[in-house]
Amino acid sequence: MGKEIKIRYDSEGDYLEVIFERKAGYFRETGDDAVMGKVDEEGHIIGFSILNALKEREPISVSL
Repeated sequence: MGKEIKIRYDSEGDYLEVIFERKAGYFRETGDDAVMGKVDEEGHIIGFSILNALKEREPISVSL
């Protein structure tokens, strides 16, 4: 069995959050203003968030 992934969507704020690992970390900027990558203290990606997730736009492509 694989790892559990937490996905949360707030429709009022149009905010999507995906967490791969539940551990201490912080969000940092990416190449897209709407996307933040969440990293642990060693810099490993443990999740990401997207602001205005359902807003009509071009597909999002960022490097985490």
